[in-house]
Amino acid sequence: MHEGALNMTYLALTLSHYINGVAKKHGEVSSHMYAPYRIDSITNGVHVGTWASEPFQALFDKFIPGWRQDSFSLRYALSIPSEEIWEAHLEAKRRLIHYVNRETNKGMDSETLTLGFARRAASYKRADLLLSNVDRLREIHSQAGPLQIIYAGKAHPKDQGGKELIQRIFQAVKALKEEVKVVYLQNYHIELAKLMTSGVDIWVNTPLPPMEASGTSGMKAALNGVPSFSILDGWWIEGCIEGKTGWSIGEVATDVRTQRDNEQDAAVLYDKLEKSIIPLFYSQPEQFRDMMSHCIALNGSFFNTQRMIQQYVLKAYFC
Repeated sequence: MHEGALNMTYLALTLSHYINGVAKKHGEVSSHMYAPYRIDSITNGVHVGTWASEPFQALFDKFIPGWRQDSFSLRYALSIPSEEIWEAHLEAKRRLIHYVNRETNKGMDSETLTLGFARRAASYKRADLLLSNVDRLREIHSQAGPLQIIYAGKAHPKDQGGKELIQRIFQAVKALKEEVKVVYLQNYHIELAKLMTSGVDIWVNTPLPPMEASGTSGMKAALNGVPSFSILDGWWIEGCIEGKTGWSIGEVATDVRTQRDNEQDAAVLYDKLEKSIIPLFYSQPEQFRDMMSHCIALNGSFFNTQRMIQQYVLKAYFC
């Protein structure tokens, strides 16, 4: 009983011999929320055989035989020639762009820097942060280098805030017209998720910290050599090596009671997009490809179900 009512969370906490969050930060936040209980953490992971795209599966078969049985062997991705990683990525990107143009007739191309954002449309995920200042985005597009953005994700039928979030994105798309090509793909499903996490050049995530328990879409992208550009929350606090596996947006939230400044986060996002990401993509392709290799070798080899299940076995199931 909690405050006079049956509380399912406290029931589970009381009757469980082991309790864990699904990322280190999630474990810390949960420990503050439920102070009397000892809460550990096991960070989520994704299934490499499912989320590696066909071009990357073929690449891994060629250079890392046995990767399906041993996810840790993906660390050898650093030895794969960077031009072959890039060719595998371009093939995945062409497949995505073909799908987008077939569905939307938007006229996107595979040479332009492509940002991706796809997940459940919930208010705290702030999907519209990237489009919160269309004038600034338009300026970056015209002066730093061209970019295009692909969105997807459904709102829960009863989540009015999520529906309004999608409406704001469509309003921004109209304001940008054809200056910056932005699409919101309908009917988000697992096959579309595979296309997007492997086919975009940069994976974007902008949750309101510390609301992101873990997140896994960026892990799927990393398996395909796609760097993340994300708020430091959930798994990304552990996976972000600035300039090696991607880029951070702002600092780690140290006080969960502090109100996050949306405008400040957006300013950091635009500044890093303009001064770091776009120049790297267009002017330093070798360094960008090196980052892709590190995404696979560092994050792909660790943030997977093989490591996750091993930790559950050692920490939870047979402790």
